[in-house]
Amino acid sequence: MMKSAIMITCILLSSLSFAQVDFNFTTESEKALKSYKKAEKAYRQYDLGKTLRHLSKAIHEDSTFIEAYLLLGDVFAVQNKTERAIEAYEKAIEINPDFFPRVHYFAGNQHFKNKSFSAAIKHYQRFLEYEDQYADVRQAVQKKIRQADLARGFYENPVPFNPVNAGPAVNSIYNDYMNYVTADNQYLYFTRTVPDSGRREFSENIYRAGNIDSTWKSTVLLNESLKYFGSIGALTLSPDGKYLFFVSCHAADGYGSCDLYYSGKKGEEWVSPRNLGDVINSSAWDSQPSFSSDGRTLYFVSARPDGHGGSDIWKSVLSDEGRWSIPQNLGLPINTSGEEMAPFIHPDGRTLYFSSDGHLGLGEKDLFVSKRQQDGTWSKPFNLGYPINTEADEINIIVDAAGNKGYISTDKLGGYGKKDIYFFDLYDSIRPEPVTYMKGRVFDAQTKQKLGAHFELIDLATEAVIVESFSDPKSGEFLVVIPSNKNYALNVSKKGYLFYSDHFKLKGIYEKTNPYIKDIYLKPIKEGESIVLKNIFFDYDKYELKEESIPELKKAVEFLKNNPSLYVEIGGHTDDQGSAEYNLELSKQRAKSVYDYLVEYGITPGRLTYKGYGFEQPIATNETEEGRARNRRTEFKIVRVEK
Repeated sequence: MMKSAIMITCILLSSLSFAQVDFNFTTESEKALKSYKKAEKAYRQYDLGKTLRHLSKAIHEDSTFIEAYLLLGDVFAVQNKTERAIEAYEKAIEINPDFFPRVHYFAGNQHFKNKSFSAAIKHYQRFLEYEDQYADVRQAVQKKIRQADLARGFYENPVPFNPVNAGPAVNSIYNDYMNYVTADNQYLYFTRTVPDSGRREFSENIYRAGNIDSTWKSTVLLNESLKYFGSIGALTLSPDGKYLFFVSCHAADGYGSCDLYYSGKKGEEWVSPRNLGDVINSSAWDSQPSFSSDGRTLYFVSARPDGHGGSDIWKSVLSDEGRWSIPQNLGLPINTSGEEMAPFIHPDGRTLYFSSDGHLGLGEKDLFVSKRQQDGTWSKPFNLGYPINTEADEINIIVDAAGNKGYISTDKLGGYGKKDIYFFDLYDSIRPEPVTYMKGRVFDAQTKQKLGAHFELIDLATEAVIVESFSDPKSGEFLVVIPSNKNYALNVSKKGYLFYSDHFKLKGIYEKTNPYIKDIYLKPIKEGESIVLKNIFFDYDKYELKEESIPELKKAVEFLKNNPSLYVEIGGHTDDQGSAEYNLELSKQRAKSVYDYLVEYGITPGRLTYKGYGFEQPIATNETEEGRARNRRTEFKIVRVEK
């Protein structure tokens, strides 16, 4: 595959190199030929000014000297003087279109660069009329035709794109690359290339900017707080902000040219970073990580063998035991024989943005989006369009949790230096599913001590764990991303405490909802303590458990099995609609349904009792629907703890 690419490059992209072969020239003028040979010599020495002067003399002596026009086109192409290169190549074609068939390809490339796509297609097609071309060359040119046709459509139908510079606190006179924006939009993380002290080389450092009054300010260098002083960049965070992944190259503990590292956060301190190990890292180039909101899946780019091309997107999944799985290539249709780079998995868990020169685009690398389908496969990558993509390289895009704004790094829009960071509103068809979040702190309900606890966000329809996270053991802080359009159960647990449950009804909601800001108080396990099982559901006037109750019931079974000394009462409660007798019986039957499930799944009946309370113990007003909904509940009460 690589040898094939090199062959195409040599055939199509090399200069004419007439000086290396003797043949009959198209001029009979000795003066013209003498000037031309001087031009060739100067061109080999990369003295383009002298090359042009000698070519001018050659053409002055013979205005039909084809080789002189061909070399003139090469010089102007090298100088990025596109229109003058087109003029020279077209003149050679006008004199004799069959003299040097490859000139049609060169002319097509310059027309493509000049955005004259119809002319580019005409020249590519003319080139293919010559039958003595290698099969790989023909395929490459056919791809250029498709690319030019695509580009013509893109330029005729530009997508909405109004980039705004992120400002002087983020952008510098150097290259600044966008890496990550937190789910609550409070922090922006980026990489900056800066000169090494006393050296001519550049190194990469990680920075964080804070959002103050909707403006990015208060930029700080993270290298020192990470306690890692090598050249580092290409970072990503877990959506809860507790783990940071980055790349370091040529480190003493590395396995290849560049390796992936990680660091965990406790309070405001980052622990010393560690290499992710030889399961993730290889002897090849491994870089550009992106961590999924499920708290387990790491996407990254690698040039390791057995891929589809130069660099591919891979993923690895963290097991319950804390081990990374053997990386899996994302395969088709994401990866190609070209280079795929800079994956960004959105917090919705299914929308992947990336850069590629293997899929059809506008020139070099373009930005694409693909969505994971219900069966786990990826949709055909969709080009983000012009002017987000251009004929130059577009390397990376980051999208905020709400799915509204994209962030890119580019040097094509002016700015403060080289590559600057910009943000812009995404148009509808490239937006991910919006994501909201819940943030706060976890406390001991009695001592108010801050706690580190385990969080699981569970899809009530499928029972799948969508997001897994932890609160910080020092600060108690947590942030859990919550994708829209599904109903979720949230379970928060810590050894020695009753678990906490909550639910989020977002089914049918496609727009961003307001974030949930809430502190959670976990109750220590002791007699008399109780919790509300907020994800136990019944139909109106029924006591049969609904399917959506299963995830919560499984958590209750797990809790009781992990705490065999506990004896529990399941209490049923209703609102005050209807008679006292009716509600007492309904609440009793609902409590019994929970009791029966727990017994069926392995809990000793002697550890459980059930009781209906009707509407005798309201926890909210019965004057509003919201209050009545809170009163309709199932409680879990510890009645005894065996010593």
